[in-house]
Amino acid sequence: MDDLEIGAMNRRFLHREGPTNVIAFPMRAGRFAALRPNLLGDVVISVETADREARSAGLSIEERVTQLLVHGILHLYGYDHERDPAEARRMSAKSRALLAKIRASES
Repeated sequence: MDDLEIGAMNRRFLHREGPTNVIAFPMRAGRFAALRPNLLGDVVISVETADREARSAGLSIEERVTQLLVHGILHLYGYDHERDPAEARRMSAKSRALLAKIRASES
């Protein structure tokens, strides 16, 4: 989606202003978790923000979207980098490991 759409979702669901790069909506928690226990949830990515971040970091848009997708999926598995520095390090390490596996599978 674009920045306008993800900004509206960010405001509505997370009560934060402005666009963000990725939002994860877990389905394994909350009152409807039992409906589809094998469904992790949804990951929403702003392609506009991802494109800006990719250009700034010297990455392709595909690389940046892959990073954001992995980041969102880790959130669906319960990782949280915002509340605890140790958890942020753990999430970062897991992200690097998964991205390395993805890169290896592409070659």
